[in-house]
Amino acid sequence: MYAQMVKSTGHAVRALEDMEPQERAFQERINAGEKIEPKDWMPEGYRKTLVRQISQHAHSEIVGQLPEGNWITRAPTLERKAILLAKVQDEAGHGLYLYCAAETLGVSRDELYEQLHSGKAKYSSIFNYPTLNWADIGAVGWLVDGAAIMNQVPLQRTSFGPYSRAMIRICKEESFHQRQGYDIMMKMAFGSEAQKRMAQDALNRFWWPSLMMFGPSDKDSIHSAQSMAWKIKLNTNDELRQKFVDQTVPQAEYLGLTIPDENVKWNEERGHYDYTDPDWNEFFEVIKGNGPCNKERMDARVKAWEDGAWFREGLMAHAEKANTAEAAE
Repeated sequence: MYAQMVKSTGHAVRALEDMEPQERAFQERINAGEKIEPKDWMPEGYRKTLVRQISQHAHSEIVGQLPEGNWITRAPTLERKAILLAKVQDEAGHGLYLYCAAETLGVSRDELYEQLHSGKAKYSSIFNYPTLNWADIGAVGWLVDGAAIMNQVPLQRTSFGPYSRAMIRICKEESFHQRQGYDIMMKMAFGSEAQKRMAQDALNRFWWPSLMMFGPSDKDSIHSAQSMAWKIKLNTNDELRQKFVDQTVPQAEYLGLTIPDENVKWNEERGHYDYTDPDWNEFFEVIKGNGPCNKERMDARVKAWEDGAWFREGLMAHAEKANTAEAAE
């Protein structure tokens, strides 16, 4: 979900009998539910796919601080400020866990940052939409973090050990983020008429981008099969999107808000809600860098990196000095 455009570098999924012995033994471990650890042998395609997925997830956590950080000083109460500050701090921690997991695969954090800042690496499209008012912070917590949880809970069982273990901590904190957002939406929806209109407007603007978070439709996501065979992914994009719709529609009804899709209705035969697909042309335009806030987000990240250069240099100089002193002793 935070790695919407990851393309598996594996070939078409092959039967065990068609694999070389080492690859077959690797796949048998995957099939048996074993965790793959950094020092274990792994196919190069598996490693590269993980680097892309984990790094895009990490980038999304870091860039995802920007739409909310803008509202910390403008939150309506001191309690809301403290809660939002804690949430943004959590997201920084999530990025740290994930960058560390990616580094175990032989890629440096500097390389990952360079890929982000150059535009080579992607992050979740949702963070290229603006947060215009306080209700938007509620919608981000309710919808965006709700969609994140839908994807991340299964990732606790992903086949790569460091990624799986990082997700356990992240999911616990994401559940707090989702409840925080829904609580804001409850206060707005059950408040004054003006507040309820703000809540409905936020839902109208964030509903479709939230559906896009799961990535393209399965029929257009041709690389999922190999990732699922490796158990890097455990559910398809459309499976996760359907679960999100099924969970969120009743929540909106409780709030007295209307999903901005006239086709949303319960389908008794399917046992799921029907819904309209989002505008995939818009999705691909945002991914390509043409969203409302793409340039603003990257400018902010690059400026933060450049402004922090003196601090990183100081840390490296201190570490070098300490190592020299230790060697002399």
